[in-house]
Amino acid sequence: MNDSMDSLRETHVRNAIELTLIPGIGTHTQRNLWTAFPEISDVFTLSLGELERHSISPDACGAVTRRTYNEMAKEILDWGTREGCHFLVLGDDNYPPLLSEIHDPPLVLYARGNLQALEAPPIAIVGTRRPTYYGLQMAEGLASDVAQRNLAVISGLARGIDSAAHRGCLEGRGRTIAVLGCGIDVVYPRENKQLTRQIMENGLLLSEFIPGTSPSPQNFPVRNRIISGLALGTLIVEASEYSGSLITARLALEQNREVYAIPGNLTSPQSFGPNFLIKQGAKLIQSWRDIVEELPPNLRQRILAEEDAPSPSKPELELLSEDEMKIMGLLETDRATQFDKIYRGSGMSIPVLSDLLLKLEMCGRVRQVPGNLYVKVARPEK
Repeated sequence: MNDSMDSLRETHVRNAIELTLIPGIGTHTQRNLWTAFPEISDVFTLSLGELERHSISPDACGAVTRRTYNEMAKEILDWGTREGCHFLVLGDDNYPPLLSEIHDPPLVLYARGNLQALEAPPIAIVGTRRPTYYGLQMAEGLASDVAQRNLAVISGLARGIDSAAHRGCLEGRGRTIAVLGCGIDVVYPRENKQLTRQIMENGLLLSEFIPGTSPSPQNFPVRNRIISGLALGTLIVEASEYSGSLITARLALEQNREVYAIPGNLTSPQSFGPNFLIKQGAKLIQSWRDIVEELPPNLRQRILAEEDAPSPSKPELELLSEDEMKIMGLLETDRATQFDKIYRGSGMSIPVLSDLLLKLEMCGRVRQVPGNLYVKVARPEK
């Protein structure tokens, strides 16, 4: 019985993959066919005339009836089985329910990692690939804070804000979901190789693109609908006037999801997007509570009840020494300061200053960035 069920499941997945491979059958047509024929195998039994009545081009109809892409679908299925890839097919129990509600959900999602990441209520955090230090810290801090409230963090694994959101969620011991603009087996950008591995161990990688797909520019606006579609709401941290994150925000609105934004410095180009969205009615975010307040009532009440419940007293933060306070006064949250400038302003010897900076970094007050630069860590209000 189990072998029979496994065989039926494999056939179901292979048919779904095959349908996505056929040129000329896009996500809208796939959704229409799935609605008309929940058993996808039925599509491949239709005549040319029946297929054309579903607005399918003659070339695509021919590919369906001839099963042109059947062998390729089988190869993808075999590869995924060997590599521990999960296949999420629209309508199946493991398909993300929020995503199935949008008007053009992917018929097939390729997944690697822990599917339990899909069980936590999800929030998307996205932003520019060229963030300020302020933006990076806000993204990491808020992602960590919501992760500690058992919310999943969704982002796109791009440079900048996306990567910071994933890192923050992992630091908060939460589950994060990365939606890729390439194949599930492609690491992009290359510098995120270690982060990709960490996400696979503690969260989930998702892609609608077949294995081996390169990260072409046109893929990223397409995948943005999945980021917003998976989430209860989308937070924009920093985004310039033409940032793809604004596309994600627009898609979230079209999908009837919440849009949040962190206000930014008016003189910074990266602040244009969130400030514009706030003017248009997006929720201004200062802390994790602002996000939770917009969640569905039952979820909001549960999180706030757990947060406000009496808990064992936590040790207070260690008080800073006079020298440490002096160093903190020389640093900024939104701009990196060179070591030499800190040295000149502190009046300390280099060994003493280096030791104090290391101590401040270890306790999370300061972060060192490339170029022997330092920034003060800014965290949202708890």
